[in-house]
Amino acid sequence: MAHLVNLEAVSKSYGVRPLLNDVSLGVDTGDRIGVVGLNGGGKTTLLEVLTGLEPPDSGRVSQVRGLRLAVVTQRTQLAGTIVRQAVLGSLGCAAEHEWAADPRVRSILDGLGITALGMDASVATMSGGERRRVALAAALVQDLDLVVLDEPTNHLDVEGVRWLAQHLLARRCGLVVVTHDRWFLDTVCTRTWEVTDGAVQQSEGGYADWIFARAERARLSEVAEQKRQNLARKELAWLRRGAPARTSKPRYRIEAAEALIADVPPLRDSVELLAFAKRRLGRTGIELKDVSLSVGTELPGKDSRCLLREVTWGIGPGARVGLVGVNGSGKTSLLRLLAGELKPETGERVQGQTVRLAHLTQELQDLPTGLRVLEAISDVANRVVLGTQELSASQLAERLGFSSNKQWTPVAELSGGERRRLQLARLLMAEPNVLLLDEPTNDLDIDTLQQLEDLLDSWPGSLVIVSHDRYLIDRVCDHVVALFNDGAITELVGGIEEYLSRRDAQLAGSSEGSTADPARKNRAPQTSQAELRIARKELTKLERRLEALDKHEAQLHASLVEAATHADRLLTLGAQLRAVLAEKAEVEEQWMAAAEQIES
Repeated sequence: MAHLVNLEAVSKSYGVRPLLNDVSLGVDTGDRIGVVGLNGGGKTTLLEVLTGLEPPDSGRVSQVRGLRLAVVTQRTQLAGTIVRQAVLGSLGCAAEHEWAADPRVRSILDGLGITALGMDASVATMSGGERRRVALAAALVQDLDLVVLDEPTNHLDVEGVRWLAQHLLARRCGLVVVTHDRWFLDTVCTRTWEVTDGAVQQSEGGYADWIFARAERARLSEVAEQKRQNLARKELAWLRRGAPARTSKPRYRIEAAEALIADVPPLRDSVELLAFAKRRLGRTGIELKDVSLSVGTELPGKDSRCLLREVTWGIGPGARVGLVGVNGSGKTSLLRLLAGELKPETGERVQGQTVRLAHLTQELQDLPTGLRVLEAISDVANRVVLGTQELSASQLAERLGFSSNKQWTPVAELSGGERRRLQLARLLMAEPNVLLLDEPTNDLDIDTLQQLEDLLDSWPGSLVIVSHDRYLIDRVCDHVVALFNDGAITELVGGIEEYLSRRDAQLAGSSEGSTADPARKNRAPQTSQAELRIARKELTKLERRLEALDKHEAQLHASLVEAATHADRLLTLGAQLRAVLAEKAEVEEQWMAAAEQIES
């Protein structure tokens, strides 16, 4: 295995703040490395030093001779004035007949939505998200030894994130990627680097393995803050009890993991939260009755498109809904309709009298730039009750990533990600009972995402989330609905996996009679929806059996204590305990097999 890039005792500071301090690490051929850490902690700086975009203050960066490298950071500049020049210029095949016959190039252009943008579209008039996709395509069409990406999933929909993961898995080149998308980390990465306090902690595996290693380091060192350790333990509980983790070692150290999560309570008591939501919200939330709506009518030169056609749908008390669809399918417009910001063409929108609605948009607006962070939050309220938790403005700010020092930063000096966190904090301080969140994970690091999910887990209101982060939707939402550009809102019992399966079928149907995509043709067959439903039922059944065995085991231990002076009774109870433990081990193996079937 050849070394591609090495860092030896590298340090890098901006002003008086050291972002990298005596860091030594390397990237080898075939490595797929995920980089995680707090916003502003040095992740992008590490990428820029690693790739030679920024020189280190001290230390040495060495690259193998002739290294073919492509870098896409948040500051990458596009070459050329139109998409064709920007994407294909490096290949020397700008003529359509030259690149259209190359299935690899065609797959990249289609997978990233570049074909839909138009090869002759002007780069200057594109949005930031469109420019990032063009830059990503320009990198991936090349033959590379190493590709370095900074937040590549930020402007992709769920389908695009899946395509990018599959594409990177199929390539043999090295990969270093900064991302907060935990599903992407687990699916693609074989190693994880955590940038923290100027150092880089390295661990094997993706997100699930990193969370376990992080919790284990905190337990062994006994110096990590208690609240962060508890968050890691709660995350482990979710990985074990909820959606199965894609981890390189799914049967790792079960005893140690069980010890870490033994006293963690259930993540969400849905029955209690629903009852609380009904008390706060009443019987009526927001309802759409026979609603029709077209989008695109407000844009000159754009054809209108029917988003909803005589749709009846609603958000009841305690509903937790994830909304998915391809970019441009109308998800943001549907949220605006639910919020009352758009009027339906026909039908009516009904809002309950007790509804207190909060809408987090993708635009950063309505922030008091003349105040400091804590003042901007206290300006809404001094205390907030979120489920069973009562938090002060300062405590909520800290939960969303504003340390005690950062809380006195002027709002005008905040970065885009920090402004988004402040916007969310102000919404939560108003104690709404209906939350509409449009891409709430944009620009949030993993630690802040964990804090946000922890807050939403115990939030007793109604919730609709638009997000490309399938991990967030799996964790926080109880139902998933989709927009398929057919004028309807489609309920998806099978969640994100069902959505992707339906989209595959939709694309396959639309391409009948045309040349099949070689990548699609060679793709391994996926588990059918019927098999998935059976596997999920089996998983639930096994989890109930494990709970029963846990209770039986606890009862037997208690009985053994009581029978300490009765030899015959001890023998009988000991035999029963061994039988229970053996059955428990067998059921755990069956649980993991069912979990792997669902994940595959």
